[in-house]
Amino acid sequence: MIRYAKISEIDDIMTITRACADKMIQNGIYQWNEHYPTKSAFLKDLERKELYVKQYEDKVIGTIVISTHMDDEYMPIEWLTPNGNSTYIHRVCINPTYQGMGYAQELMDYAEAYSRENNFKSVRLDTFSQNKRNQLFYEQRGYQRLGDIFFPKQSSHPFHCYELVL
Repeated sequence: MIRYAKISEIDDIMTITRACADKMIQNGIYQWNEHYPTKSAFLKDLERKELYVKQYEDKVIGTIVISTHMDDEYMPIEWLTPNGNSTYIHRVCINPTYQGMGYAQELMDYAEAYSRENNFKSVRLDTFSQNKRNQLFYEQRGYQRLGDIFFPKQSSHPFHCYELVL
């Protein structure tokens, strides 16, 4: 089941993101660190009603943010569709114990269906240039790579921006 997150689940979400960060670091991917993702970011997502969780049995095992807010970092990108009618995906993660079972696909299916049902023109996101697995994941879903942005607190490497036209 995918549903809105609850305030009481923020600590569980932070535990999952730390576990994901640790796994990425073990694989030489320095995408998430002590600066990202933050509890305050998830609290803001929750406040905006943009934070969703993947529940398996009675346990939260993953999360996704489906936002309509375009971050300033995205401004230089030449998107395929005009600004103002897109959703933005952030902080997709699945507890490492449950990775490889199709749950990230479910989260993305949900986000894309939500975007279509609400008449958005596209779905936009970014992923770390050193995370080849994520790049392949999004490209196989039909996302087109458009340009790079930087988050200096996370890495000196760029993040690739992608868009899926609906």
